Amino acid sequence: MHTIVASLVPFFLVFHILVPVSSSDSLIQHNNINTNNTLLQCLSLYSESSNPISEVTYFPNTPSYSPTLNSYIRNLRFNSSTTPKPVFILTPSHISHIQASIICCKKFNLEIRIRSGGHDYDGLSYVSEKPFIVLDMFLLRSVVIDLKDESLWVESGATIGEVYYRISEISSVHGFPAGVCPTVGVGGHFSGGGYGNMMRKFGLSVDNILDAKIVDVDGRVLDRESMGEDVFWAIRGGGGASFGVIVSWKIKLVSVPEIVTVFRVEKTLEQGGGDIVHQWQYVADKIHDGLFIRVVVSPAKRKGKKTIKAKFNALFLGNAYELLDVMNESFPELGLIGEQCIEMSWIDSVLFWYNYPVGTLTDILLERHSSKEKFLKRKSDYVQKPISKIGFDGIWKKMIELGKVSLTFNPYGGKMGEISEMATPFPHRAGNIYKIQYSVNWKEESNDVANQYLDRIRKLYDYMTPYVSDSPRSSYVNYRDVDIGVNGDGDVSYEKASIWGKKYFKGNFDRLVEVKTAIDPSNFFKYEQSIPSLASETSIMAEYRQPSKGVSL
Repeated sequence: MHTIVASLVPFFLVFHILVPVSSSDSLIQHNNINTNNTLLQCLSLYSESSNPISEVTYFPNTPSYSPTLNSYIRNLRFNSSTTPKPVFILTPSHISHIQASIICCKKFNLEIRIRSGGHDYDGLSYVSEKPFIVLDMFLLRSVVIDLKDESLWVESGATIGEVYYRISEISSVHGFPAGVCPTVGVGGHFSGGGYGNMMRKFGLSVDNILDAKIVDVDGRVLDRESMGEDVFWAIRGGGGASFGVIVSWKIKLVSVPEIVTVFRVEKTLEQGGGDIVHQWQYVADKIHDGLFIRVVVSPAKRKGKKTIKAKFNALFLGNAYELLDVMNESFPELGLIGEQCIEMSWIDSVLFWYNYPVGTLTDILLERHSSKEKFLKRKSDYVQKPISKIGFDGIWKKMIELGKVSLTFNPYGGKMGEISEMATPFPHRAGNIYKIQYSVNWKEESNDVANQYLDRIRKLYDYMTPYVSDSPRSSYVNYRDVDIGVNGDGDVSYEKASIWGKKYFKGNFDRLVEVKTAIDPSNFFKYEQSIPSLASETSIMAEYRQPSKGVSL
């Protein structure tokens, strides 16, 4: 790979002479065969001939363009006729394809959107208001496990489900702490933090990453040693697409027992569900760190009357007898009984948590499209003080009034409280009791309908203001939410970016800006909520004169 990189500059000069372009923008505006051929010439010039890039490049006039674009659009809000479409789609099967895309997009003033699974909630991996391409990583999804040192290398286009399945193929006592949705792409999940139902025991995905390979703005292939510790720190939770194209990750496997236990218990308000949720706040982050109890709260009907249903989903890293002892001692209010506890292997618990029937074959985790796509919106918050019963009564009333909008409470504590908020860009550690995810889905393809549902989730979010973190009101970067601010047109400014940046990253935002300025000073890798480069902002740049270890300004 380094031989390829060394040859890039001479070839670029030759190509510049062969294909003079007076205006990149005017060239891209005309989506015709000549334009496509010119772009393909550039891509072919900078990629290895033994892996023809033409075979994985799709222009709008090719039959595979629309199916390839639509295949990983997980939010139907961004799959309309008016949604901006890429100039072309590249599905790299070789690292030189990534290098070529960076060089040619720089030449023709195209932005790059990097997609690994398409689960980013506001479509930022496949939509832009400016001329752009989609670099879809789904062909790069190998998983190579080394059980001797309990690690594996996984390419960014793999899904979490594929990682889990490959681990289970060779070991019944190993796992990895990542998300509960198996179709989420590894690239985006890891680079934003990556939480799941073993985080109280093992931390986030990023807390268990050992190495990575990234292609930077100059087309160089860098690993942890060559990128430096600052860049390695930044891509583990700071959103990797701001710093380059992350090709693969080396992760540390964790030990899981041969038998784990799960349960799912539902309670309505009439069954005391509101009081149980209130009590859950006082124990969920302090209970046994091998126990993760998620609560999903949603409007429901019971005997024709509108109410609230609370669903308690749990994973316990141990057997049912141990779980019952823990619950009877720490959370008897739920009234858990033995018949509700289901013992199974860890890999089967992955299926249970994604609502597959017990007994489903684990190879279903290899399916990259396991559910029908929806129109949706998500938001997030963090709770640092328990909400009172009176407070919850008001929340239940508001949810019933609005309808459809659900809340998911994910407990913190355990390992999450032991890791410094500066260890990775993900800062939401000690002091947080739980995280809230706001969810609303709908089926109708209509702007009016969409606006109604968006209004509902925003009203509930506003209503929750007194009960959640402030200064800043924090959010989770992997629940991308353009409501809390976007960079706007042109290069990203520090002032605009800090509005949402400090919600996602708190005090780590400034360090991310420093790393970004060092590795991508021209701000090539940018999107609506990317980390800004301050190389052109001299008045602010004075604050960042001293380079951090591992990167040079």
